[in-house]
Amino acid sequence: MSADHAPPLQRTPLYSLHQSLGARMVPFAGYEMPVQYTAGILAEHLHTRAAAGLFDVSHMGQLRLAGIDPAAALETQVPGDLRGLGPMRLRYTLLLNDDGGILDDLMATRLGDGGLLVVVNAATKDADVAHLRDRLGGGVSVDRLDDRALLALQGPAAAGVLRRLADGVAGLAFMSAAEATLDGHQCLVTRSGYTGEDGFEISLPAAAAPALATRLLAEPEVAPVGLGARDSLRLEGGLCLYGHDIDATTTPVEADLAWTIGKRRREHGGFPGAAVILRQLAQGPARLRVGIRPDERAPAREGTPIVNSTGEQIGRVTSGGYGPSVGAPVAMGYVAAAYAAEGTPLSLIVRGAARPAHVAPLPFVPHRYHRP
Repeated sequence: MSADHAPPLQRTPLYSLHQSLGARMVPFAGYEMPVQYTAGILAEHLHTRAAAGLFDVSHMGQLRLAGIDPAAALETQVPGDLRGLGPMRLRYTLLLNDDGGILDDLMATRLGDGGLLVVVNAATKDADVAHLRDRLGGGVSVDRLDDRALLALQGPAAAGVLRRLADGVAGLAFMSAAEATLDGHQCLVTRSGYTGEDGFEISLPAAAAPALATRLLAEPEVAPVGLGARDSLRLEGGLCLYGHDIDATTTPVEADLAWTIGKRRREHGGFPGAAVILRQLAQGPARLRVGIRPDERAPAREGTPIVNSTGEQIGRVTSGGYGPSVGAPVAMGYVAAAYAAEGTPLSLIVRGAARPAHVAPLPFVPHRYHRP
């Protein structure tokens, strides 16, 4: 489809609020989304690390799986242990193709009635729904919850802010969920997020989202944060962005996401691409996602070639930029396995010149998830 005939951009329920806050709106995954507000990306990033940032992530896909043992059904398409997931607990896992490539990364929450709430990426949600409906069969329904919004409140002050709105929610452990009434609105709250900070994601009816967002922004610790800082936060946290650091050509083992493959799943398989993935677990993959620290001040952006001391290309950068909390450029990318050890010297081809760098441990900024 040509640009002249592209479908119009969709808007989240918070579009008018973003405009009133002075957001700079950009196209993202078919939506008109805020990339930053008046404070700017650097200030929004540092505010989230110090206090609490409010993110509109309503463009993400929210799906409800119900029927005959939805957890067991979804396990046939992902390598995570979902059958062992307790009520109101959630898990990060990966939707796989038959070659072990990653079709999407997602969060699955087991609800109190045994159903699953699955949150998928905005750019892939249509394909994910079609794939799941095709693969799961008639025993499990896959319903899109397009009438719901999703907010993320992230940062060390997030729990204190929510404590003022509802008792009990602030006591949730990382990767657990609860039904709660926030400012008069019925919500599903999970202690999760994608910044590396402690925080929460709040699923609620779309019509209620502007009022709750406004209420949260009235708290002195909370500031609105756009896609720009969300990206720099997750990069410092060593977290993958779908379509960049992971895609249908990368396996969980190559992506350094082998920790998502449960012990029982490693022993018994039963997920797409299991033969490929289990072989990589046993023998090691040919390439690996690693953290990269440029030794100079020039950042290395996505697509930057990575070469060895003889100038041979051994990989490429998949995410990169300036890390505001690190105070220096940071990057992630794939390199041949022989070059993946921490401290290995590399060169990055930036603007035609080889710039020194080295393999660095991930995350660049320690995670601060709440694990009581």
